[in-house]
This record gives sequence, structure tokens and C-alpha cells, in this order.
Amino acid sequence: MRKVDEIEEQIQSLSREEFAELRDWFIEQDWKAWDAQVATDAASGKLDRLVSEAKAEYDSGRARKL
Repeated sequence: MRKVDEIEEQIQSLSREEFAELRDWFIEQDWKAWDAQVATDAASGKLDRLVSEAKAEYDSGRARKL
């Protein structure tokens, strides 16, 4: 049996409260990974073009501050 299949079986046996706790933990881990990727991309310059475009739109009046 694959590891994922084993985990799925264990998840299905959780109580509602345990499932909610696992779901919240999983979502938090996903957000942490997303934040780390954005930070890595920003540090490497991958987002520079997008930042420049956004600033140019704001300066030209085509965008406004949120």
C-alpha cells in the first residue's frame, strides 16, 4: 500500500474535531510554503518586472492605492 493511501485511511478515521485540526494545520503549511516561494522569487528578482509595471500604472493614474 502506498504511503498516501495509508494516510488517507487514517484521515478518514479522524473525528470531526481532529479533521478540523488537521485541515487548519495543512492550510497553514500551504501558506508558509507560498510565503517562502514569494520571498525567494522577490529576492531573486523574478518579481521586479511586475513591481515596475504596478508602480507605472499607479503613477499614471490607471491604478489606485488599496
